[in-house]
Parts: sequence; structure tokens; C-alpha cells
Amino acid sequence: MKYNFNGKVINIPDAEIEKNMKTLDISKDEAIEMWLDDNDYTENEVVEELTKKAKEVKRYEKADKPRKERKVERKVDEEKKKLLNLCRIPIEGAGGIVTNVKNEAEFSFTFGDNCYTVKLVKHRPPKK
Repeated sequence: MKYNFNGKVINIPDAEIEKNMKTLDISKDEAIEMWLDDNDYTENEVVEELTKKAKEVKRYEKADKPRKERKVERKVDEEKKKLLNLCRIPIEGAGGIVTNVKNEAEFSFTFGDNCYTVKLVKHRPPKK
């Protein structure tokens, strides 16, 4: 729909006007006025006040000084280490070649022409 506003011809989508009329139960003139407000063709004191307040909100930005990095010492889980070694022994006995052991979490091996990885995951106890 073409709408003449202050000497300007504005093309307003009919579907949006009809949708707003149905959903908000307003007249056609009110729907057109709302569309003009939403698309900054008219000035609205409430909108201007809210925009001004939004621009005044303090933005949090990165601090000048860097954060202190904590050095966390990793604890070795002896139980997982023992279980992983128990899994490794039969593989080595069957002719597998263990190539890579990562902490006490996983190990890689080759058996024939194929490569495999065994990963041991310890789950947390369920919450009560």
C-alpha cells in the first residue's frame, strides 16, 4: 500500500498492516501509525526516552590488567591407572603394539594393520 506521509510516498506492506490489525485488534489507521513509529518515520517521546536510557547503560569491557592465571595441579587417579594397565596387558599379550599412553585416561595401539584407541571414563556418582 502506498501511503502519503508529510509529502513523502511510503510503501507499507499490506500483509503486515493486516496482521497487526488482527492480532492487536486495532484499526487500519492505528496499524499504519504503529508501522510508521516502528520504522522511524515519526517521533515518539516514549521511544526516544527509552533509546536514550539504553545508550546510557554502562558497558562492561575487558579490563586493562590481565587476569592472574591459577596453576592447578592435576591429581593422578590411581584407580583409573590400575584399570587401564589391566586392559593393556591382554592387548599386548595378543600381539597388539601399544603406541601412545595419555595420562591415565587412554591408550592407542595397533593390531595387525589397524589402529585403535581405548579410552577409560570415570563417571561421577549420581546426585541424591
